[in-house]
Amino acid sequence: MDFAYDARTEELREQLLSFMDTHVYPAEKLFAEQVAELDASGRPWERPAIIEDLKAQARSRGLWNLFLAHHPEGAGLSNLQYAPLAEITGHSPAIAPEALNCAAPDTGNMELLAEFGTAAQQQRWLRPLLDGQVRSAFCMTEPDVASSDATNIATRIERDGAEYVINGRKWWSSGAMDPRCEILIVMGKTAPGQEDGKAGAERHRQQSMILVPRGTPGVTVERGIRLFGFSDGPHGGHAEVVFDDVRVPAGNLVGGEGDGFAIAQARLGPGRIHHCMRQIGAAERALGMMCRRALQRSAFGGPLSDQGVIQDWIAQARVRIESARLLILKTAWLMDTVGNKGAHAEIQAIKIATPAMAEWVIDKAIQTHGAGGVSQDFPLAQLWAGARALRFADGPDEVHKRSLARRELRKYS
Repeated sequence: MDFAYDARTEELREQLLSFMDTHVYPAEKLFAEQVAELDASGRPWERPAIIEDLKAQARSRGLWNLFLAHHPEGAGLSNLQYAPLAEITGHSPAIAPEALNCAAPDTGNMELLAEFGTAAQQQRWLRPLLDGQVRSAFCMTEPDVASSDATNIATRIERDGAEYVINGRKWWSSGAMDPRCEILIVMGKTAPGQEDGKAGAERHRQQSMILVPRGTPGVTVERGIRLFGFSDGPHGGHAEVVFDDVRVPAGNLVGGEGDGFAIAQARLGPGRIHHCMRQIGAAERALGMMCRRALQRSAFGGPLSDQGVIQDWIAQARVRIESARLLILKTAWLMDTVGNKGAHAEIQAIKIATPAMAEWVIDKAIQTHGAGGVSQDFPLAQLWAGARALRFADGPDEVHKRSLARRELRKYS
Protein backbone atom coordinates (compact mmCIF):
# COMPACT_ATOMS: atom_id res chain seq x y z
CA MET A 1 0.00 0.00 0.00
CA ASP A 2 1.57 3.22 -1.20
CA PHE A 3 -0.31 6.26 0.08
CA ALA A 4 1.97 8.84 -1.53
CA TYR A 5 0.06 11.30 -3.71
CA ASP A 6 0.61 10.79 -7.41
CA ALA A 7 1.20 13.68 -9.80
CA ARG A 8 -2.48 14.07 -10.70
CA THR A 9 -3.53 14.19 -7.05
CA GLU A 10 -0.80 16.70 -6.19
CA GLU A 11 -1.88 18.93 -9.06
CA LEU A 12 -5.51 18.88 -7.98
CA ARG A 13 -4.59 19.36 -4.31
CA GLU A 14 -2.64 22.51 -5.15
CA GLN A 15 -5.49 23.85 -7.26
CA LEU A 16 -8.08 23.03 -4.60
CA LEU A 17 -6.06 24.46 -1.72
CA SER A 18 -5.63 27.65 -3.72
CA PHE A 19 -9.37 27.76 -4.47
CA MET A 20 -10.16 27.31 -0.77
CA ASP A 21 -7.82 30.16 0.18
CA THR A 22 -8.89 32.59 -2.52
CA HIS A 23 -12.62 31.85 -2.77
CA VAL A 24 -14.12 29.50 -0.17
CA TYR A 25 -12.76 30.76 3.14
CA PRO A 26 -13.26 34.44 2.17
CA ALA A 27 -16.87 33.62 1.22
CA GLU A 28 -17.78 32.08 4.58
CA LYS A 29 -18.78 35.37 6.20
CA LEU A 30 -20.99 36.42 3.28
CA PHE A 31 -22.43 32.91 3.11
CA ALA A 32 -23.43 33.09 6.79
CA GLU A 33 -25.02 36.50 6.25
CA GLN A 34 -27.01 35.27 3.27
CA VAL A 35 -28.13 32.17 5.19
CA ALA A 36 -29.37 34.40 8.03
CA GLU A 37 -31.23 36.65 5.57
CA LEU A 38 -32.94 33.70 3.90
CA ASP A 39 -33.86 32.22 7.27
CA ALA A 40 -35.35 35.54 8.43
CA SER A 41 -37.42 35.76 5.25
CA GLY A 42 -38.86 32.27 5.75
CA ARG A 43 -36.69 30.58 3.10
CA PRO A 44 -34.23 28.59 5.24
CA TRP A 45 -33.58 25.87 2.66
CA GLU A 46 -32.93 28.17 -0.27
CA ARG A 47 -29.25 28.29 -1.13
CA PRO A 48 -27.33 31.57 -0.79
CA ALA A 49 -26.50 33.31 -4.06
CA ILE A 50 -22.77 33.07 -3.34
CA ILE A 51 -22.92 29.30 -3.97
CA GLU A 52 -23.68 29.74 -7.68
CA ASP A 53 -20.76 32.15 -8.00
CA LEU A 54 -18.44 29.62 -6.36
CA LYS A 55 -19.74 26.80 -8.57
CA ALA A 56 -18.92 28.80 -11.68
CA GLN A 57 -15.44 29.56 -10.38
CA ALA A 58 -14.78 25.92 -9.42
CA ARG A 59 -15.98 24.57 -12.74
CA SER A 60 -13.83 27.02 -14.70
CA ARG A 61 -10.82 25.62 -12.81
CA GLY A 62 -11.68 21.99 -13.53
CA LEU A 63 -12.61 21.35 -9.89
CA TRP A 64 -15.89 19.69 -10.81
CA ASN A 65 -17.44 16.25 -10.22
CA LEU A 66 -14.19 15.08 -8.64
CA PHE A 67 -16.00 12.23 -6.87
CA LEU A 68 -17.21 10.54 -10.07
CA ALA A 69 -14.79 8.02 -11.51
CA HIS A 70 -16.65 5.83 -14.00
CA HIS A 71 -18.31 8.41 -16.24
CA PRO A 72 -17.00 10.71 -19.00
CA GLU A 73 -18.19 13.77 -17.06
CA GLY A 74 -16.33 12.76 -13.90
CA ALA A 75 -12.72 13.43 -13.03
CA GLY A 76 -11.81 9.75 -13.38
CA LEU A 77 -10.10 9.67 -10.01
CA SER A 78 -9.65 6.57 -7.91
CA ASN A 79 -10.90 6.51 -4.33
CA LEU A 80 -7.30 6.89 -3.15
CA GLN A 81 -6.88 9.98 -5.35
CA TYR A 82 -10.16 11.53 -4.29
CA ALA A 83 -9.62 10.99 -0.54
CA PRO A 84 -7.24 13.93 0.11
CA LEU A 85 -9.39 16.21 -2.06
CA ALA A 86 -12.57 15.34 -0.17
CA GLU A 87 -10.65 15.95 3.06
CA ILE A 88 -9.83 19.48 1.93
CA THR A 89 -13.50 20.24 1.20
CA GLY A 90 -14.33 19.01 4.70
CA HIS A 91 -12.62 22.10 6.12
CA SER A 92 -15.64 24.10 4.93
CA PRO A 93 -18.41 21.52 4.53
CA ALA A 94 -21.22 24.06 4.26
CA ILE A 95 -19.74 25.49 1.07
CA ALA A 96 -16.90 23.57 -0.58
CA PRO A 97 -18.54 20.22 -1.49
CA GLU A 98 -21.49 21.91 -3.16
CA ALA A 99 -19.23 24.41 -4.93
CA LEU A 100 -17.44 21.46 -6.56
CA ASN A 101 -20.71 19.61 -7.32
CA CYS A 102 -19.56 17.00 -4.82
CA ALA A 103 -22.28 17.31 -2.17
CA ALA A 104 -24.56 14.55 -0.92
CA PRO A 105 -27.14 13.32 -1.72
CA ASP A 106 -26.48 14.32 -5.33
CA THR A 107 -23.15 12.47 -5.42
CA GLY A 108 -24.73 9.15 -4.46
CA ASN A 109 -27.69 9.74 -6.73
CA MET A 110 -25.42 10.53 -9.68
CA GLU A 111 -23.42 7.37 -9.03
CA LEU A 112 -26.64 5.39 -8.83
CA LEU A 113 -27.93 6.77 -12.12
CA ALA A 114 -24.56 6.35 -13.82
CA GLU A 115 -24.33 2.68 -12.80
CA PHE A 116 -27.94 1.51 -12.90
CA GLY A 117 -29.92 4.08 -14.89
CA THR A 118 -31.13 3.54 -18.44
CA ALA A 119 -29.92 5.79 -21.25
CA ALA A 120 -33.21 7.70 -21.09
CA GLN A 121 -32.97 8.13 -17.29
CA GLN A 122 -29.39 9.33 -17.59
CA GLN A 123 -30.24 11.85 -20.29
CA ARG A 124 -33.23 13.23 -18.39
CA TRP A 125 -31.81 13.34 -14.86
CA LEU A 126 -28.11 12.55 -14.71
CA ARG A 127 -27.18 15.14 -17.31
CA PRO A 128 -28.56 18.19 -15.40
CA LEU A 129 -27.18 16.83 -12.12
CA LEU A 130 -23.70 16.53 -13.63
CA ASP A 131 -24.01 20.13 -14.81
CA GLY A 132 -25.13 21.33 -11.35
CA GLN A 133 -28.35 22.72 -12.80
CA VAL A 134 -30.72 20.82 -10.51
CA ARG A 135 -30.59 18.93 -7.26
CA SER A 136 -32.03 15.58 -6.20
CA ALA A 137 -33.31 13.74 -3.13
CA PHE A 138 -32.94 10.24 -1.75
CA CYS A 139 -36.06 8.89 -0.07
CA MET A 140 -35.37 5.74 1.90
CA THR A 141 -35.87 6.30 5.65
CA GLU A 142 -39.42 6.11 7.06
CA PRO A 143 -40.85 7.42 10.35
CA ASP A 144 -43.03 4.41 11.14
CA VAL A 145 -40.46 1.60 10.84
CA ALA A 146 -36.93 0.99 12.10
CA SER A 147 -35.19 2.00 8.89
CA SER A 148 -31.78 0.92 10.14
CA ASP A 149 -33.03 -2.42 8.79
CA ALA A 150 -33.85 -1.42 5.23
CA THR A 151 -35.94 -4.57 4.72
CA ASN A 152 -38.52 -2.94 7.01
CA ILE A 153 -39.31 -0.27 4.42
CA ALA A 154 -43.11 -0.20 4.03
CA THR A 155 -43.72 2.25 1.16
CA ARG A 156 -45.48 0.34 -1.64
CA ILE A 157 -44.61 0.54 -5.32
CA GLU A 158 -47.28 -1.37 -7.24
CA ARG A 159 -47.51 -2.01 -10.97
CA ASP A 160 -50.68 -0.82 -12.69
CA GLY A 161 -50.45 -1.32 -16.43
CA ALA A 162 -47.85 1.03 -17.88
CA GLU A 163 -47.38 2.81 -14.55
CA TYR A 164 -46.27 2.27 -10.99
CA VAL A 165 -48.35 3.61 -8.11
CA ILE A 166 -46.48 4.73 -4.98
CA ASN A 167 -47.94 5.09 -1.49
CA GLY A 168 -46.03 5.77 1.69
CA ARG A 169 -44.39 8.29 3.97
CA LYS A 170 -40.68 9.12 4.11
CA TRP A 171 -38.63 11.38 6.35
CA TRP A 172 -35.03 12.52 6.52
CA SER A 173 -35.30 12.60 2.73
CA SER A 174 -32.04 14.39 2.04
CA GLY A 175 -32.21 17.01 -0.69
CA ALA A 176 -35.98 17.36 -0.86
CA MET A 177 -36.16 20.81 0.76
CA ASP A 178 -33.95 22.52 -1.82
CA PRO A 179 -36.15 24.55 -4.20
CA ARG A 180 -33.94 23.29 -7.05
CA CYS A 181 -34.71 19.64 -6.24
CA GLU A 182 -36.45 18.14 -9.26
CA ILE A 183 -36.12 14.39 -8.85
CA LEU A 184 -36.68 12.00 -5.94
CA ILE A 185 -35.16 8.52 -5.87
CA VAL A 186 -37.63 6.49 -3.81
CA MET A 187 -37.11 3.07 -2.25
CA GLY A 188 -40.20 0.97 -1.63
CA LYS A 189 -41.60 -2.54 -1.85
CA THR A 190 -42.70 -3.98 -5.17
CA ALA A 191 -43.18 -7.46 -3.71
CA PRO A 192 -44.57 -8.42 -0.31
CA GLY A 193 -42.97 -10.88 2.05
CA GLN A 194 -44.67 -13.94 3.45
CA GLU A 195 -48.24 -13.07 4.41
CA ASP A 196 -50.98 -15.27 5.90
CA GLY A 197 -48.99 -18.40 5.20
CA LYS A 198 -48.44 -17.47 1.56
CA ALA A 199 -44.95 -17.53 0.13
CA GLY A 200 -43.45 -14.14 -0.59
CA ALA A 201 -40.30 -12.73 -2.07
CA GLU A 202 -36.99 -13.21 -0.26
CA ARG A 203 -36.57 -10.34 2.21
CA HIS A 204 -33.77 -8.67 0.24
CA ARG A 205 -35.66 -8.97 -3.07
CA GLN A 206 -38.84 -7.18 -2.04
CA GLN A 207 -37.55 -3.62 -2.55
CA SER A 208 -37.14 -1.51 -5.68
CA MET A 209 -35.94 1.98 -6.58
CA ILE A 210 -38.01 4.35 -8.67
CA LEU A 211 -37.60 7.89 -10.00
CA VAL A 212 -40.32 10.36 -9.02
CA PRO A 213 -40.27 13.93 -10.37
CA ARG A 214 -40.85 16.25 -7.42
CA GLY A 215 -43.86 17.94 -9.01
CA THR A 216 -45.76 14.70 -9.64
CA PRO A 217 -49.38 14.82 -8.36
CA GLY A 218 -49.65 13.11 -4.99
CA VAL A 219 -46.15 14.09 -3.83
CA THR A 220 -46.37 16.34 -0.78
CA VAL A 221 -43.29 17.71 0.96
CA GLU A 222 -44.88 18.20 4.36
CA ARG A 223 -42.07 19.82 6.31
CA GLY A 224 -38.37 20.31 6.64
CA ILE A 225 -36.52 18.61 9.47
CA ARG A 226 -33.74 20.58 11.12
CA LEU A 227 -30.51 18.96 12.23
CA PHE A 228 -29.65 20.21 15.74
CA GLY A 229 -31.38 23.45 14.71
CA PHE A 230 -29.53 23.77 11.40
CA SER A 231 -31.28 23.58 8.03
CA ASP A 232 -28.38 21.49 6.66
CA GLY A 233 -28.57 23.32 3.37
CA PRO A 234 -25.49 21.74 1.75
CA HIS A 235 -27.40 18.45 1.68
CA GLY A 236 -30.50 20.15 0.32
CA GLY A 237 -32.25 19.96 3.67
CA HIS A 238 -34.12 16.94 5.00
CA ALA A 239 -37.84 16.52 4.45
CA GLU A 240 -40.85 14.51 5.45
CA VAL A 241 -42.52 13.49 2.20
CA VAL A 242 -45.88 11.82 1.60
CA PHE A 243 -46.63 9.77 -1.51
CA ASP A 244 -50.38 9.42 -2.04
CA ASP A 245 -51.32 7.38 -5.13
CA VAL A 246 -48.36 8.84 -7.00
CA ARG A 247 -48.24 7.57 -10.57
CA VAL A 248 -45.10 7.46 -12.68
CA PRO A 249 -44.28 5.60 -15.92
CA ALA A 250 -42.98 2.05 -15.56
CA GLY A 251 -39.82 3.25 -17.29
CA ASN A 252 -38.94 5.21 -14.15
CA LEU A 253 -37.98 2.02 -12.32
CA VAL A 254 -34.23 1.88 -11.69
CA GLY A 255 -32.91 -1.57 -12.54
CA GLY A 256 -35.46 -4.34 -12.16
CA GLU A 257 -38.10 -5.18 -9.58
CA GLY A 258 -36.40 -6.52 -6.47
CA ASP A 259 -33.07 -4.82 -7.17
CA GLY A 260 -33.65 -1.97 -4.73
CA PHE A 261 -31.81 -3.35 -1.72
CA ALA A 262 -28.69 -4.20 -3.72
CA ILE A 263 -28.76 -0.81 -5.45
CA ALA A 264 -29.05 0.93 -2.08
CA GLN A 265 -26.01 -0.90 -0.77
CA ALA A 266 -24.03 -0.05 -3.90
CA ARG A 267 -25.00 3.59 -3.48
CA LEU A 268 -24.25 3.83 0.23
CA GLY A 269 -20.77 2.26 0.16
CA PRO A 270 -18.99 5.10 -1.68
CA GLY A 271 -21.14 7.64 0.17
CA ARG A 272 -19.88 6.35 3.51
CA ILE A 273 -16.23 6.78 2.60
CA HIS A 274 -16.84 10.24 1.10
CA HIS A 275 -18.49 11.37 4.33
CA CYS A 276 -15.56 10.01 6.34
CA MET A 277 -12.99 11.70 4.09
CA ARG A 278 -14.67 15.06 4.70
CA GLN A 279 -14.81 14.43 8.45
CA ILE A 280 -11.01 14.24 8.50
CA GLY A 281 -10.98 17.77 7.08
CA ALA A 282 -13.53 18.97 9.64
CA ALA A 283 -11.44 17.51 12.46
CA GLU A 284 -8.26 19.09 11.07
CA ARG A 285 -9.91 22.50 10.96
CA ALA A 286 -11.16 22.08 14.53
CA LEU A 287 -7.70 21.07 15.73
CA GLY A 288 -6.13 24.09 14.04
CA MET A 289 -8.69 26.37 15.67
CA MET A 290 -8.08 24.73 19.06
CA CYS A 291 -4.32 25.28 18.81
CA ARG A 292 -4.64 28.93 17.77
CA ARG A 293 -7.17 29.62 20.51
CA ALA A 294 -4.98 27.94 23.13
CA LEU A 295 -1.99 30.07 22.14
CA GLN A 296 -3.95 33.33 21.99
CA ARG A 297 -6.05 33.13 25.17
CA SER A 298 -4.70 33.48 28.69
CA ALA A 299 -6.18 32.26 31.95
CA PHE A 300 -4.76 31.74 35.43
CA GLY A 301 -1.57 33.59 34.65
CA GLY A 302 -0.61 32.06 31.32
CA PRO A 303 -1.78 30.93 27.89
CA LEU A 304 -4.28 28.10 27.70
CA SER A 305 -1.66 26.14 25.79
CA ASP A 306 0.29 25.75 29.05
CA GLN A 307 -2.56 23.82 30.64
CA GLY A 308 -1.89 20.09 30.74
CA VAL A 309 -5.47 19.19 29.87
CA ILE A 310 -5.33 21.31 26.70
CA GLN A 311 -2.04 19.71 25.69
CA ASP A 312 -3.57 16.29 26.28
CA TRP A 313 -6.52 17.16 24.01
CA ILE A 314 -4.21 18.40 21.26
CA ALA A 315 -1.98 15.34 21.39
CA GLN A 316 -4.92 12.94 21.43
CA ALA A 317 -6.58 14.82 18.57
CA ARG A 318 -3.51 14.43 16.37
CA VAL A 319 -3.26 10.70 17.12
CA ARG A 320 -6.96 10.12 16.49
CA ILE A 321 -6.98 12.07 13.23
CA GLU A 322 -3.93 10.28 11.86
CA SER A 323 -5.30 6.87 12.86
CA ALA A 324 -8.63 7.55 11.14
CA ARG A 325 -6.95 8.96 8.03
CA LEU A 326 -4.77 5.87 7.64
CA LEU A 327 -7.78 3.58 7.97
CA ILE A 328 -9.65 5.62 5.36
CA LEU A 329 -6.72 5.49 2.96
CA LYS A 330 -6.47 1.71 3.42
CA THR A 331 -10.19 1.46 2.75
CA ALA A 332 -9.92 3.62 -0.38
CA TRP A 333 -7.01 1.49 -1.61
CA LEU A 334 -9.00 -1.70 -1.06
CA MET A 335 -12.05 -0.29 -2.84
CA ASP A 336 -9.79 0.51 -5.80
CA THR A 337 -8.01 -2.86 -5.83
CA VAL A 338 -10.55 -5.47 -4.70
CA GLY A 339 -13.84 -3.57 -5.00
CA ASN A 340 -16.43 -2.34 -2.54
CA LYS A 341 -17.41 -5.85 -1.50
CA GLY A 342 -13.82 -6.74 -0.68
CA ALA A 343 -13.52 -3.58 1.40
CA HIS A 344 -16.82 -4.09 3.22
CA ALA A 345 -15.31 -4.62 6.69
CA GLU A 346 -13.08 -1.57 6.34
CA ILE A 347 -15.98 0.59 5.10
CA GLN A 348 -17.90 -0.39 8.22
CA ALA A 349 -14.86 0.29 10.40
CA ILE A 350 -14.30 3.82 9.11
CA LYS A 351 -18.01 4.57 9.39
CA ILE A 352 -17.84 3.60 13.06
CA ALA A 353 -14.54 5.28 13.88
CA THR A 354 -14.37 8.49 11.87
CA PRO A 355 -17.53 10.38 12.92
CA ALA A 356 -16.83 9.50 16.56
CA MET A 357 -13.27 10.77 16.17
CA ALA A 358 -14.40 14.03 14.54
CA GLU A 359 -17.11 14.52 17.15
CA TRP A 360 -14.51 14.15 19.93
CA VAL A 361 -11.97 16.52 18.35
CA ILE A 362 -14.57 19.17 17.55
CA ASP A 363 -15.99 18.89 21.07
CA LYS A 364 -12.55 19.64 22.57
CA ALA A 365 -12.13 22.59 20.19
CA ILE A 366 -15.51 23.90 21.36
CA GLN A 367 -14.44 23.50 24.98
CA THR A 368 -11.22 25.40 24.30
CA HIS A 369 -13.23 28.26 22.80
CA GLY A 370 -15.48 28.50 25.84
CA ALA A 371 -19.01 29.79 25.27
CA GLY A 372 -17.94 31.17 21.91
CA GLY A 373 -17.53 27.61 20.68
CA VAL A 374 -21.27 26.96 20.72
CA SER A 375 -22.15 30.29 19.11
CA GLN A 376 -22.57 31.28 15.48
CA ASP A 377 -19.31 33.27 15.68
CA PHE A 378 -17.30 30.12 14.98
CA PRO A 379 -18.02 27.17 12.64
CA LEU A 380 -17.47 24.62 15.40
CA ALA A 381 -21.10 24.11 16.44
CA GLN A 382 -22.15 23.30 12.89
CA LEU A 383 -19.11 21.06 12.39
CA TRP A 384 -20.03 19.17 15.56
CA ALA A 385 -23.66 18.80 14.46
CA GLY A 386 -22.52 17.33 11.16
CA ALA A 387 -20.22 14.80 12.85
CA ARG A 388 -22.84 13.77 15.39
CA ALA A 389 -25.53 13.34 12.76
CA LEU A 390 -23.21 11.21 10.64
CA ARG A 391 -23.38 8.53 13.32
CA PHE A 392 -26.91 7.92 11.97
CA ALA A 393 -26.51 8.72 8.27
CA ASP A 394 -25.96 5.75 5.93
CA GLY A 395 -26.59 3.39 8.82
CA PRO A 396 -26.25 3.96 12.59
CA ASP A 397 -23.12 2.96 14.50
CA GLU A 398 -24.82 0.00 16.12
CA VAL A 399 -25.79 -1.64 12.82
CA HIS A 400 -22.24 -1.40 11.50
CA LYS A 401 -20.84 -2.71 14.79
CA ARG A 402 -23.28 -5.63 14.75
CA SER A 403 -22.28 -6.59 11.21
CA LEU A 404 -18.56 -6.13 11.86
CA ALA A 405 -18.72 -8.22 15.06
CA ARG A 406 -20.51 -11.03 13.24
CA ARG A 407 -17.83 -10.98 10.56
CA GLU A 408 -15.16 -11.36 13.24
CA LEU A 409 -17.02 -14.14 15.04
CA ARG A 410 -17.31 -16.15 11.83
CA LYS A 411 -13.52 -16.45 11.80
CA TYR A 412 -13.70 -18.53 14.97
CA SER A 413 -16.93 -20.49 14.50
